[in-house]
Amino acid sequence: MAWFAVPVTVRRLASNEIRSLGSLARWAARRPHGVGAGDRPVPYTGPQTAMLYGLLFVAVVETVALALLIPWPLVHLIFLVLDVYTVLMVLALQAGCVTRPHVVGADGSLWIRYGTLFDLRIPADGIASVRVDRRFPSGGLLQYAPAEDCDGDGGGVLDLVVGSQTTVRVELTAPVPFVRPLGATGRAQVVRFHADHPEELVKAVREALPPAPGVRG
Repeated sequence: MAWFAVPVTVRRLASNEIRSLGSLARWAARRPHGVGAGDRPVPYTGPQTAMLYGLLFVAVVETVALALLIPWPLVHLIFLVLDVYTVLMVLALQAGCVTRPHVVGADGSLWIRYGTLFDLRIPADGIASVRVDRRFPSGGLLQYAPAEDCDGDGGGVLDLVVGSQTTVRVELTAPVPFVRPLGATGRAQVVRFHADHPEELVKAVREALPPAPGVRG
């Protein structure tokens, strides 16, 4: 009962960190999460990899520098713990993204993810169109706004941004619910996200979708 008394935001933060740390083992074993027979994994880490490894380099340099400059053992230990934790969590974030790629299902469904922080499943019959659409939005990982090009059924446009860019646009037949990393919810009818090879993802989705009247994409 004590765990349920903890605020939802804190619970989700702790859960995300634990699952991210668990991704390190998957990364080492090269075992992607949630990719079944006939499914196609689609990576999306390209734009962020150099930045994350740059952060790792800075953290390691800082750890060495502080070890040489700080004469007080207790203070040095505190900074060492913080730096090691930072390095571990940066690696865990990258591991979570590598081991949890987007997935184009054998049935034409689409599973859009960002590590352990975001997870959205779209069934094949929920996809109205999919196309390459390169954009460079500013701001954070998830951005959401109502849009005039949605059909007024409570949906909006959701951007899942990696490295300040999105490359794929999916329009849905009806709004789908999504959950933000800290627990807030919304409904989207247009989803824009990044894939390292967007043309391949779009082709895979179109090939997997069952024949339907009208034009998809």
